[in-house]
Amino acid sequence: MRKAFDGLSGIISSVLGRDPLDGSVYIFINKRRNRMKCLVWDGDGFWLFYKRLEKGTFQIPLRADDQHALAVSYEQWMLILEGIDLDSVRRRPRYRHPHTLLE
Repeated sequence: MRKAFDGLSGIISSVLGRDPLDGSVYIFINKRRNRMKCLVWDGDGFWLFYKRLEKGTFQIPLRADDQHALAVSYEQWMLILEGIDLDSVRRRPRYRHPHTLLE
């Protein structure tokens, strides 16, 4: 968790193969899962958000061992930040346009 703007944007482009200037929020969580950094480009500069939990851990959604990244919706991100167990949440049916589906 020592990297700042340039280091994190380098990881986004080199490891993930993504453009850090695309407006997405890129979330980084440490191994102990008690610290989170979020990097986002807002059009004329980067925002870097950092949260350290005093107690507890962030729940990370399951992913394959060889998978470096996964996409989460805004709602899932907010649940992770609030400490809500993602496995116990039931989503009620809603219309989702196929082009905006991130999950």
